[in-house]
Amino acid sequence: MSNVKHITDSDFESQVTNSDVPVLVDFWAPWCAPCRMVAPVLEQIASEYEGRAKVVKVNVDEEQMVAGSLGVRSIPTIALFQGGKVRDTLIGARPKEEFKSLLDRHILN
Repeated sequence: MSNVKHITDSDFESQVTNSDVPVLVDFWAPWCAPCRMVAPVLEQIASEYEGRAKVVKVNVDEEQMVAGSLGVRSIPTIALFQGGKVRDTLIGARPKEEFKSLLDRHILN
């Protein structure tokens, strides 16, 4: 079972904005090769950070409202939300350590 939840524009607020823990939001599309490369890495991170952070995915082809309001122009865009606001962003396929470093900067262990 996946620890990464696919969310929609309509549940973005409840799943991300109102989250008590930091949330990595993967803005992606099924046709995007770099997005497919990042997916297994984000699955690992979701497992490793379970209880301390969440990882969710937003398909930009199907859920355009949130991506548009945040100015997402390239995918994959991985945005870190904390306290309802974007705190950091990574664009493009990245190594696992970069995602972990991003989270570690924002998580109180």
